[in-house]
Amino acid sequence: MDAAQQEATARARELQRSWYGEPLGALFRRLIDDLGLNQARLASVLGLSAPMLSQLMSGQRAKIGNPAVVQRVQALQELSSQVADGTVSAAEAAERMEEVKKSSGGSVLNSTQTTASSGAPTVRRVVREIQSLLRSVAGAGDIIDAAETLAPTHPELAEFLRVYGAGRTAEAVAHYEAHQN
Repeated sequence: MDAAQQEATARARELQRSWYGEPLGALFRRLIDDLGLNQARLASVLGLSAPMLSQLMSGQRAKIGNPAVVQRVQALQELSSQVADGTVSAAEAAERMEEVKKSSGGSVLNSTQTTASSGAPTVRRVVREIQSLLRSVAGAGDIIDAAETLAPTHPELAEFLRVYGAGRTAEAVAHYEAHQN
């Protein structure tokens, strides 16, 4: 890869970080690992061609052009975090991935998991929004650096940045619940 291609790839990955919170290669690899998929199966669930998925992962393309695919990615991120923290079994995840694949991009997750019976967002949804916001502003390394800078004078803010900006969703949910009231 020549210098111009390397620069274009780096620029595409930075755009992906700003749009999706992280480069799509890292995001898709995490989905593949957490949900037990291969690239072809992930492409199928998302409604992308395998070459398009590969181009997005490698940084040859920066943006997912179809909003329905973006919503499917978000649904799989939520499902992945539920599998990772044990609230959804592998068998349930396989069923839900089929629902995601068939969806036009709207929410396909069970409403009790995304909202409480009152219609208010669940703790998990609030936490995921906070994580997405922080990760759209800066990468995990920068967030950790900021937390270390704040730690001597503002330890609670430093902990918040570390947990929500670079930690797992389950950790952030526990932090959120511990600091309610």
